[in-house]
Amino acid sequence: MIINELSPHPLARTRKRRVGRGIGSGMGKTSTRGQKGAGQRSGAGLRTGFEGGQMPLMRRLPKRGFTNNFAKEYAIVNVSALNGFKANATVNADVLLEKGIISKVGEYGIKILGDGELKVALKITANAWTKDAEKKIKKAGGEIKKC
Repeated sequence: MIINELSPHPLARTRKRRVGRGIGSGMGKTSTRGQKGAGQRSGAGLRTGFEGGQMPLMRRLPKRGFTNNFAKEYAIVNVSALNGFKANATVNADVLLEKGIISKVGEYGIKILGDGELKVALKITANAWTKDAEKKIKKAGGEIKKC
């Protein structure tokens, strides 16, 4: 095998379709567009999901759920995730990112939730927290303040 003798696999490069070049070409007469209808005519462009007048799938399926356009997106941190810090350490968004507890800071910052127990007194800076989280942080001897 010599490098100048290499060639692409026979099916790797397909030839361009020569449309409308007579019936003998296999793509003549209607030029692969079929008989009648919007797809056959020039300038035809059907919208996505159009099913020829039949009720489209997206309209046949039931609607479910609700999306709140005004929801505030926080990076969520549970109290139990903060046990890895040393006593009296300062915990903020940068420290949590560095430790890998959160992957990114939410649009509205960080919210501390009260799931689990906190065994270490910490100085926490966050944008929001639950009453339960605040209670557990203060019970452990720590403090929480808004950033």
